[in-house]
Amino acid sequence: MCEKCYDKMEELSLGVIRELLGIKVYACSFYAKEMQKLIRGVKYHNQKELAYYQAKFMYDYFVKIVGENANFTIIPVPMHKSKYKQRKYNHMELVADELSILSGWKVKTNLIERIKETKPQYKLSTKERMENLAGAFKVNPENYQGDNLLIIDDILTTGSTLTEMIKELFSNKIENITCLTTSTVHGSSINVQ
Repeated sequence: MCEKCYDKMEELSLGVIRELLGIKVYACSFYAKEMQKLIRGVKYHNQKELAYYQAKFMYDYFVKIVGENANFTIIPVPMHKSKYKQRKYNHMELVADELSILSGWKVKTNLIERIKETKPQYKLSTKERMENLAGAFKVNPENYQGDNLLIIDDILTTGSTLTEMIKELFSNKIENITCLTTSTVHGSSINVQ
């Protein structure tokens, strides 16, 4: 990642792109060009060093909204054990660790886990995505201490992953949640309930 390529990545205008079950979701950029290459590099091509740039982009965008004194506990979208074995790392945990260094916010990976092996989402319709993710997450409420949660993910498409996580947190009476994604696909600023 050179400075020139980094500077080509464009931020979306500041503000909520979508609300899922009443929870605010922010997206930093469109999933296109350099941003797409960056995300795919971290996610699929073992280019772990790019996680820093993904986190930096997210931090620089989000801090303009919440301010430098904001305090969150970062929750990277969890990966199922079988997928983790195959990939050997959770790309969003790498990004969360880098975001933690930049922000001073702690990362928590033991609050919510993925307990159901799901199919890749990109080939599925909205309805299929919701069915695919139903019951995919489990919250460990004993690991919640009233934190202000920031769920992070790489791409916002239909919002089904975040919706399922939010539902599971709600069912454990955890409602102090904000969501931040690195990118969104074109035309996804629709309000999904």
